[in-house]
Amino acid sequence: MMTSTPRLTHRIAAGAAALMLALAGCSETSSAPEGAAAEGESVSVAMTTPTWILPISQPGKTQGENAIFISGLYPSLFSYELGGEDEFNLDRERSMAESVEVSEDGLTYTITLKDLQWSDGEPITTRDVEFWFNLVAANKEDWASYTEGGFPDNVEAFETIDEKTFTLTTTEAYAPGWYIGNQLNALTPMPQHVWDKTSDDGEIGDFDREAESAKKVFEYLITAAEDPASYASNPLWDTVSGAWELGEFTPGGQFSFVPNDAYEGEDQPTLSEVVFKPFTDDNSQFNVLRSGGIDYGYIPPGALDQKPVIEQAGYTVEPWHGWSITYMALNFANPETGPLFEQKYLRQAMQQLIDQESISEVVWNETAAPTCGPVPQEPGSAGTMEGCAYQFDPEAAIQLLEDNGWNVVPDGVSTCADPGTGEGQCGEGVEEGDELSFTLVSQSGFTATSRMMAEIQSQFAQAGIELNIQEVPDSVAVTQACEPGAECTWDMSFFGSQGSWYYPVYASGERLFASDAPVNLGSYSDERADELIKATKFSSDPAALEKYNDYLAEDLPVLWMPNPVNRVSAFKSDIKGISPQDPMLYMYPQDWSRD
Repeated sequence: MMTSTPRLTHRIAAGAAALMLALAGCSETSSAPEGAAAEGESVSVAMTTPTWILPISQPGKTQGENAIFISGLYPSLFSYELGGEDEFNLDRERSMAESVEVSEDGLTYTITLKDLQWSDGEPITTRDVEFWFNLVAANKEDWASYTEGGFPDNVEAFETIDEKTFTLTTTEAYAPGWYIGNQLNALTPMPQHVWDKTSDDGEIGDFDREAESAKKVFEYLITAAEDPASYASNPLWDTVSGAWELGEFTPGGQFSFVPNDAYEGEDQPTLSEVVFKPFTDDNSQFNVLRSGGIDYGYIPPGALDQKPVIEQAGYTVEPWHGWSITYMALNFANPETGPLFEQKYLRQAMQQLIDQESISEVVWNETAAPTCGPVPQEPGSAGTMEGCAYQFDPEAAIQLLEDNGWNVVPDGVSTCADPGTGEGQCGEGVEEGDELSFTLVSQSGFTATSRMMAEIQSQFAQAGIELNIQEVPDSVAVTQACEPGAECTWDMSFFGSQGSWYYPVYASGERLFASDAPVNLGSYSDERADELIKATKFSSDPAALEKYNDYLAEDLPVLWMPNPVNRVSAFKSDIKGISPQDPMLYMYPQDWSRD
C-alpha cells in the first residue's frame, strides 16, 4: 500500500515482500533491560519486514511498516490525532514538541521542545532538529518527500533561539493547518552528537552545516541504512529518542522492540518486548493466527467467515479503518497507451465498468468501501456510492466508446474506427486500428485482490477492453513514474490491497496528483488540478479542499477502486490499548499492556 506516508506519510504500502519465518507458537521473551516491565509481558505481531531505519525517507522506502518501525525508534517532532479537538490535530501529549506558535503575518513558526533525552542520556536539543533540517536541505533531491517548491524550499530561514526553541520562517504565508500537518510532520530530531560524521571511525563535527560535507554525512548514513541485516549490530542505531530500542533484527526478517529506559515521554512502555514476525502471504499468517501462535495478526478478507472461530480462540476482532483512498494508476507517460488514457471519455468508460459496491461487499466481505475521489471519507462513514461522480453502468460505458469512434467488440478487442479530434472521433494521438488492450500490473499475495481483478477483467471484456493481468510481489516498485527517453512499458498499476495511499491529517494532493509530484506514478498533469491543489495549501477555507476533491473525482487522474480496511485485526483479548487503531496507520505498542 502506498501511504502517506505519513507520512504515509505517508506511505505507499507495497505488496507483501516479507521473508518466510519458521514460526513455532508464541514468541519467546528475550532478556528485558533493567527497569523494564516484568519478564513475560511480551506481544508478538504479524508485520512485513521493514527495509529502512533512517528518519529521512527514500524513494521506494515509504512503506507503512517502515514508518511504524522508524517511529518507534525516532519519532517525528509532532504526533497527530485525526479528529481530535486540537486546532492543528496535534497529539500534544505524544509530541516531542511542547508548542508551536504562528506569527500574526503567518510567516514564522516558533517551536519549543520538551525536556527529553536520547537513550545515551544526552539532551534532545534544537541542534538535533537543525541536523535533520541541514541534511534534508543539502540532499533534498534524494528525499522521498521532496516536491519542488515545498519543504525545505519554502523555508526562508531556520533560526536557533536556544537549546529548546527555534523558528522557521516561510517564503509565503501558508494555511497553518496544511503547513503544520503536511510540512512540519517530517521534522525529526536525529542524534547530531552521534551521527554527524562521514565514516564509522570518523570524528563527530558540524559537517551538516556546510552543504558539501553534509552530502558526505548523508551518504554515510544512507549506506548504513541500506543494510537492514546490520540494524541490530551497528552502533549507529543504538542511540534512539523513541519509546523503544531495537532488540533483534534477524536474517529471516523478524525484529523486536525492547523499552528505551531513558525515554521520558508520557507514553511509557509497559511491555518487556514486542516481537514483529514476517510472513510470506495472507494464508501462512492466518494459519499461525488460527493456531494461537501469534498475539496480534489479521483475518484475510477470504477467511472472514472464520471470525467466530478466531473470537472463540480468545481474540478480539476489529477492522482497522484508514484515512486512505484506493485507486488504479493509469500511465499517461507510456508512449503507446498514454494517448489513450488522455481521452477522458475512455477513463469515464473504464470507471463505469468497475462495480465498486458489489466488489466491496462480495470480494472484500464488506471490509472495503467505494472510493469516490481524492479526499477520503471519514473512517466508518463510507460504504455506498452516494456522492460518487460515476456509478457502475456497463451500458453507458459501451455507449461512450461507440459515441467516440470505437468499434466495440464484446469479449474481443475494441478498435478505433474513426480517428481524429472532432466530435465523435477517437481523439488526439489515437490512430485508426488502435486497440483497447492493456497490461495491468497488480499485487500478488492477496486473494481478494486477485478475485477483484478477475471481476474487473470480466466487466472490461464486455466492452472489448482487454486486460492482461500480471501479478508481482511489489507492483509499486515496477510501476514507478517513467523518465523521459527511458523505456516505459506498464499501462495500469494496482497496489491497494491494504489501501493505496494513507494521508497525513490534511488530505491535500500535492504529493499525488500535482504535475511532477513525487508519487504521481502515472504522470497525470492537469492545469486546473494544479491550481486547485495549490489553493488547498494557502487557504484555511474548507471549501478549497472540497473544490479540489470534486474536480479530481470527476476528472479521473486514476480509476477509483474499493478501499479496503488496512486489515481486519485480531489480537488476544487480554491485550489492552490497541483499540482504537490509528487511522493514519501508526502503531504505538507503548500504549499496550496485558492483564
